[in-house]
Amino acid sequence: MTIDFSKSGGLVPAIIQDDQTLEVLMLGYMNQEAYDKTVKENIVTFFSRSKNRLWTKGETSNNYLHVKTIDIDCDNDTLLIKVKPDGPACHTGERSCFKTGYNQNFILQLEQIIASRYKNPVEGSYVNKLHGKGLNKIAQKVGEEAVETVIAALNETETDLINESSDLIFHLLVLLREKGLTLERIARNLEERHKE
Repeated sequence: MTIDFSKSGGLVPAIIQDDQTLEVLMLGYMNQEAYDKTVKENIVTFFSRSKNRLWTKGETSNNYLHVKTIDIDCDNDTLLIKVKPDGPACHTGERSCFKTGYNQNFILQLEQIIASRYKNPVEGSYVNKLHGKGLNKIAQKVGEEAVETVIAALNETETDLINESSDLIFHLLVLLREKGLTLERIARNLEERHKE
């Protein structure tokens, strides 16, 4: 990867994105030394313009950003770093430095929670109860929730429709996990079908 550090006085912007939810967490700047340290340690290190030194995110809070991938833009002067955060990315304690008001990619996060329940069962977990009942029961629940969503759309309140749609999506995520499929596979399929 050839990064052009010359355009902005030796610094390039580094956009930090959650690898699971794709939420943009923060923006920082890197010089060559910060980039090299990030690659070597697989933990994001920036060049702090205010402190005029290298700064590893999490060095005081322990909310480290573990590097999953690093990509560069078409002009070779901006980095996109996907990470697994140890905690909130923002110094205010918020998940992201950008105030979106909600986690717009929570469905992706929910998919990971469901996957985690499958790998590490939690006593009393509804996901684990469904998983224990098997594929037929999970598929039946998706069917029930689909019917309830249609009924809510035709005859009930907006709140009812939101609640039933949420139930449908949740149970569909469990069904996909039961079958070993991911939202990524579904998204890729939708993208391919959109191109046709």
